[in-house]
Formats: sequence, C-alpha cells, structure tokens
Amino acid sequence: MLRRLYDWTLSLAARKSAEYWLAFIAFIESSIFLVPADVLFLPMALARPDRAYRYALVATAASVLGGIAGWLLGYYAYEALAKPVLEFYGKLDDFEALRVSSGYGFIVLMLVTSGIAHLPPIKVVTILSGVIGVNIWLFILSAIIARGARFFFLAWLLRRYGEPIRKFVEERLGLIAAVAAAVLILLYLLVRYLH
Repeated sequence: MLRRLYDWTLSLAARKSAEYWLAFIAFIESSIFLVPADVLFLPMALARPDRAYRYALVATAASVLGGIAGWLLGYYAYEALAKPVLEFYGKLDDFEALRVSSGYGFIVLMLVTSGIAHLPPIKVVTILSGVIGVNIWLFILSAIIARGARFFFLAWLLRRYGEPIRKFVEERLGLIAAVAAAVLILLYLLVRYLH
C-alpha cells in the first residue's frame, strides 16, 4: 500500500496541476499524510529548475499551514481526532512517550530535526505541539524556519547540481540528516541532563 501511495504521489509531478498538488501534499503531510512532500517536490524542481525556489516557497507555506492544522488538531481535538490518526499509523505509543517527556525546548528541537530528516515525522511533532500547548507563535516561527530550510536547501542543491544530486538526495541525504538530527537530540539531552 505504501509503495502505491508513493508512486501515485510521484506521478502527480507530471501533471499541469502539480504545483497545486505540491501545496496539498505539503499541507496534509504536516498533519495526517504519510508520504513526504519531497517525493513530489524533487521531480518538479528537476523538471523546472527555474521554478525550484517558487516550489520551495509553495511547499514551505503549505507545510506550515498544515502544521498549524496539526497543532489545532492536537490542541482542540486530540482524543476525538488526533489519537485515531496516530493509532492508524501505529505511532500512538511513540507519541505518548514523547508527550510525557516533552517540553518547549524539545518540541523546537523536534521541529528542526523533523524539518531536516523527518525524524520524527512532522505530523507527530505538530500534533504533539498542540497537545502540550506550545505557544502557537513560537510554533509557527519554528515551523517556518525548519520546513523552509529543508525545501530551500533542496531547491538550492537541485538548481546548482541538477540531476546528479537527485540520486544522492534520495539515497544519502536522509541518512546524513538522520545522523545530524540524532547528534542534535543527543546534545540537547546532554545539556538538559547537565542542568
């Protein structure tokens, strides 16, 4: 099922309406959807490098708006709506563990690591932010920085290096970003432990 969903999302890049689909996928990825917007963003930016930054702006804006929807979902409708979504994706146990141990600083760190490497998935971070009551303006600012950095960095890579970087991005950037995210989390936990 996941492979079919991935392939379907990838097929949207060839459509005239691809930019609208990018906005839609980036929006729902931030609150309920499983496939990252990168799956659509990468082929679109490769096909039209002159529009890479425009696509990055669309993806960032839609992702932040979707993040706000996730925050609202967590803040106002955790039991009724968010919990079933997390159960559906098999993320409820992980979410509950994060919920118990999270504070504002950790949420901001997770927004950054999610923006870099999808660890944890952005939908988990947005819903969790609402559940624990992270200040909405701090959340929005952090989401703009984290999501914008990801999409604009990818746009820059694709404009500068074109098709050769695509394979690297698809195969290795996630691993490198995951290691960087893990280091950031460890540093945060170390600093928190030492205080």
